[in-house]
Amino acid sequence: MATGWTGFALAMTVFTVSHFLPRLADLRGRMIASLGRKIYFSAYGLLSLVLFGWVIVAAAQAPYVELWPPLDWARWAPMLAMPVAFVLAVWGMGVDTPYTLGGKRTADPIQGDLGRAALSRHPLLLALLLWSLSHLLANGDLAHAIVFGGSLFLASAAVLLFDAKATTALGPGAAAYFAHTALFSLRPIGDPNWRRQHLRGLCVRTAIGLLLWIGALHLHEQVIGVSPLPF
Repeated sequence: MATGWTGFALAMTVFTVSHFLPRLADLRGRMIASLGRKIYFSAYGLLSLVLFGWVIVAAAQAPYVELWPPLDWARWAPMLAMPVAFVLAVWGMGVDTPYTLGGKRTADPIQGDLGRAALSRHPLLLALLLWSLSHLLANGDLAHAIVFGGSLFLASAAVLLFDAKATTALGPGAAAYFAHTALFSLRPIGDPNWRRQHLRGLCVRTAIGLLLWIGALHLHEQVIGVSPLPF
């Protein structure tokens, strides 16, 4: 397999093309019609994870071009941010709004029960933001800055684009939607009715997220080749 800048460029190119290719000639629509939504998006999500893992490994193998020196305090950023990011990622799977990454397409964002969307209407995107920003702080070389800086930009843009889509799609109902959701807020937990309906599920998802973080913490050095521990 190609290494150095060639390998990094190849990984970035394949990853980028994999996100634009399905949109050509309605390839995605035809594959969804053939395979079904669940099978298509499960397979596409797995492929994206594999390709992104390739990008991360390729970035580690690229020549080191320092943009800013390693800072001791910055090594703590991923350690502190990633437990929250994993929890948010699990919260975001099937969140009750169609206007976000990983959201439930059949959810009614005006008449329905917003559930976890009341805590955050973009939990998966916030998880990606935290992952990107914390790792950008901890890695000051050019290759990693391209990867994490690019991810940070795309996640930020996606939040704005999804909110704009909700505003357009919901029309007069958009004001109520935004009033009952938040970028991130723990205020709904103070509502007894919300707790009665959602707190148990939220706790289960939080526990799953933390277990996944612990697993990733132990596998990080083995898979990525760098210890995530800041000490």
